Amino acid sequence: MNFVAVVGRPNVGKSTLINRIVGRREAIVEERPGVTRDRKEIVSSWRGQDFTLVDTGGWIAGGDQLDDKVSQQSERAISAADVVLFVVDVTVGVTEEDARVAALLLGRSHSVIVVANKVDDRIHEAGIWDLLSLGLGDPVPVSALHGRGAGDLLDRLVDLFPRDPADEDSSTDVTEDDKGGLLGVAIVGRPNVGKSTLFNRLIGEERSVVHDLPGTTRDSVDTVVETDEGPIRFIDTAGMRRKAKIDEDAEYYSLIRALRSVDTADVALLVIDSTIGVTHQDQRLAERVDSAGCPIILILNKWDQCDTNQREAVSDQVERRLHFVGGSPAIRMSALTGKNVAKLWPALSNSIENYRTRIPTRRVNDVIRRAQAAHPAPAGARVLYATQGATDPPTFTLFVNRELPRTWIRYIERRLQDDLDLGSTPVKIRIRRRSE
Repeated sequence: MNFVAVVGRPNVGKSTLINRIVGRREAIVEERPGVTRDRKEIVSSWRGQDFTLVDTGGWIAGGDQLDDKVSQQSERAISAADVVLFVVDVTVGVTEEDARVAALLLGRSHSVIVVANKVDDRIHEAGIWDLLSLGLGDPVPVSALHGRGAGDLLDRLVDLFPRDPADEDSSTDVTEDDKGGLLGVAIVGRPNVGKSTLFNRLIGEERSVVHDLPGTTRDSVDTVVETDEGPIRFIDTAGMRRKAKIDEDAEYYSLIRALRSVDTADVALLVIDSTIGVTHQDQRLAERVDSAGCPIILILNKWDQCDTNQREAVSDQVERRLHFVGGSPAIRMSALTGKNVAKLWPALSNSIENYRTRIPTRRVNDVIRRAQAAHPAPAGARVLYATQGATDPPTFTLFVNRELPRTWIRYIERRLQDDLDLGSTPVKIRIRRRSE
């Protein structure tokens, strides 16, 4: 598939252009420089040609350490791209940063399109000719915000695609349309606990920007990796704070994306900073993931930075504050150094196996029979028969003679989970009345 890198200095409208091309709000947009930091890849199509848009952070020359990392991400996207969309704000004209990006692109000018953005009306069209000084050919005037000129830009884009594009490699990012059948593993946690560091360690390259500034990852980044369990879609999510702590629009949309990633994931890796311990917010996140119905693997990160007393305290906090996910494995590791990261794979393999397991009907009914004998449902309600109707996660249908209390159904869920050795894999219960 052809790769299209969208590059330019901050706040020229790159993410708005991405959203315009794909027809939905995928990239976070805010009128403030530096909102996009990670490299995000989104599949789109035009005139029957599929291609991957690579949304990069703004190019910031001479900035701080984080700015340098973001710029390096843009350089990597350029080197891997078949075509580059170089976005410039026509209302501002050519800046020093624009000129520096253009100098880097001059060697491959045959596959670069200068996008003159914010041409919202005919008055601004005259400004596009100033962009000829970049030496990259005729600019294409567009208004990413209003859609003006977007079709012409896409026509020119697909005309530049190689006739025989290279095959996708095993770690190509995908969108919702490509995710069917793939196992999704979401990496979640509070800001600055090491999620992106773990994500990069697992996929084998520095895909998400890693920095010690909380909130660096603004969007969810998906990458498919070939493993012994088959292809797995790893999802690096933005750090989730309590809503009361969120006072920026970009952080709000990051939270929404992270929660959506949890809802669509098959397994969640809940990353906890061992040097801080299990916080109230960690508890809330664990409850949120548990309610989504996917297995949880606890990642006690930065374990190497803890002394003996800290380790004992964290282990005790896991037992007390996260007791409701008591069957979840806890991996004590350092994502930064890689110590004990290998232990994650067996735990992940076991979670996947439990998530996809199918239990014989006779065994299911044996569990139900023992559970009812130990703790009968009130008011003469009984489960007459039970069967597993689906997997991913294990879903059981209970045929009953009358309505069951919610508390008793929860009891049956726990018995099925424990007696069938499903570990941290939640189970779903469907109730059918005998008369149905």
